[in-house]
Amino acid sequence: MDATRYNTRSRSGEFFAGDMAEYLRRSAENNDADISRLRRNLRLARQSELTPRQAQLVEMYFDEGLSMTEIGARLGISKSTVSRTLARARERLRRSLRYGL
Repeated sequence: MDATRYNTRSRSGEFFAGDMAEYLRRSAENNDADISRLRRNLRLARQSELTPRQAQLVEMYFDEGLSMTEIGARLGISKSTVSRTLARARERLRRSLRYGL
């Protein structure tokens, strides 16, 4: 499918974001295998790379959807401690996923 089938430019030469998004969605390869591999690697990295406290906070923040303030109140720690711990956890996960498990 080529871009000429979609109205991707306005008169002023700017892209129509919706048309371009539709074109990219239809022309993209199926990336289900890549997404599955990334999810598996993320799950493994969470189990092996994070400290118990980091894993606890990641679960509360990302899986349970609690705010940093709510987490701090539940655990009796400050919001800034929650923020710093989550930042360190994200960095560990990023490094692990970048360089392999």
